[in-house]
Amino acid sequence: MLCKNPAFLTCAALLVIVPPGMTSAFAQLRGHGGPVRALAISSDGQTAVTGSFDSTAIRWSLTRNAAEQVLRFHADAVNAVVLLRDGRAATAGADGRIAIWTPGNAEPDAVLEGHTAPIAALALSPDGAILASASWDQTVRLWPLAGGVPRVLEGHTQNVNGVAFAPDGRTLVSVSYDQSVRIWPLSGPSTPTVVAMPSPLNAVAVGGDGEITAGGADGKLYFLNGSGARAGEIAAGPKPVMSIAISPDGALMAAAGIGGSVAVIDRKTRDVAGTLVGPGLPVWSVAFLPDSRTLLTGGADNIIRRWDAVTGDPVDPILLETAGDPLAAYAGEEIRWPPMPATTARMCFVPVSHVIPLAPSRPTGRAPPSPASSAGGSRPCRAIIFPKPSSASISSGRRRRSPDCSRSDLRPTRRAPRCPSSASARNRTAPRW
Repeated sequence: MLCKNPAFLTCAALLVIVPPGMTSAFAQLRGHGGPVRALAISSDGQTAVTGSFDSTAIRWSLTRNAAEQVLRFHADAVNAVVLLRDGRAATAGADGRIAIWTPGNAEPDAVLEGHTAPIAALALSPDGAILASASWDQTVRLWPLAGGVPRVLEGHTQNVNGVAFAPDGRTLVSVSYDQSVRIWPLSGPSTPTVVAMPSPLNAVAVGGDGEITAGGADGKLYFLNGSGARAGEIAAGPKPVMSIAISPDGALMAAAGIGGSVAVIDRKTRDVAGTLVGPGLPVWSVAFLPDSRTLLTGGADNIIRRWDAVTGDPVDPILLETAGDPLAAYAGEEIRWPPMPATTARMCFVPVSHVIPLAPSRPTGRAPPSPASSAGGSRPCRAIIFPKPSSASISSGRRRRSPDCSRSDLRPTRRAPRCPSSASARNRTAPRW
């Protein structure tokens, strides 16, 4: 359904509901004003926390399919989220800070500072006592949640994009754009095991059996045993892998790619069991529910989608959208992008500063890769059309994120994205299995 009030669309969260007779589990989650960069799910499957390029995090009730709280603190994109053992949440952003949140509190309980560049990933130790952070300042930091001085792990020579603990809590694994996997002992000598890889790395996950999986910018997944020995590889897709999740039972792995698809891997055979295809926009985050079958994905269309990872079907294929506002209790907390330019312009949907580079880092002073080349090859970026300041669609600095084809007075001077028919929209979300 096309919302004909752009200002409302900007600040309101849309809740997808289902016809009577269907359970509440069949609902997408809508509310962010930008791509969903990070996902975390509680161990009981009742709560999720998401982070977005819109600089906010949202705590969701997965039983009610509604947002419970908007967490506003970071000055830039929220790149990583994790749920702590006591129910609190940790969020980390491109502003280099980590915020610790108690449910219901409007302000963070604590702010962890020390990184000098964006934080790309967070991980919680198996005992819940230590929070690890990976940053583009080329370091990993270990933060004692009970308090104390963080431990700094240095050695990477480029952006550190992923971090994960071994299941026994004795080692920590980090991956970087310097094409290396580092396995850090957490007791005794701090000299890591360094494994050179054939590709820059964007993500890492460690299974319950201790096997390490690293996701590369070449679209491949690389497997290593707990000591760092190479154990195989598989092509997850043609585009860079951005996020990896392993099902709680260890049977499946999901690898989200910037090309817009999610590869589901059988970990035992190391075969691609299937590919989930949504609207074709980059998929930035992925996480399994405790049933080891339901998968949540977050992407550049601002939506958290549900999938059956075994059959490859969307969990919510036939839904009715209504302009609900699950964030009504937080109506004063508007989700906004940065200030709007004064004239009509065409901008890439994903800011360049928030795209993990797909080529080796450029020396300081050179231009970053263009959005089109970074976020999906030759396919053009999704456009946001900014009306002139006199347009009625501008209110308090809000932006239109989709064209309203029914109003000729808001049609921009440049060609806007075509409003898709409902049939074509359904075709785009059909799974390729």
